[in-house]
Amino acid sequence: MATYEYLCSRCGPFDVKLEIGTAPKAYGCPVCAGAARRVYSSPGLSLTSNAVAALHVREEQAREAPAVVSQVPPRRRVPRHPHPALSRLPRL
Repeated sequence: MATYEYLCSRCGPFDVKLEIGTAPKAYGCPVCAGAARRVYSSPGLSLTSNAVAALHVREEQAREAPAVVSQVPPRRRVPRHPHPALSRLPRL
């Protein structure tokens, strides 16, 4: 569903949700039932945060020129911290 904007000469602008590509040039006003013409406006765009924008740029750069790896990176050992409740269990 897409939102289309119409302008009634008596009542003003209103929005109508219709299937994409099915919006007629004129639509009946929900208030006065008069013919309202379709208005073309800019789409509602949302701004992204700087972090998300940087990720998009990095992904696009990787798509065009991926980083070449010459060897397998060394495996890092992550220290494991046991759960504190395990220290109270009896040792065998």
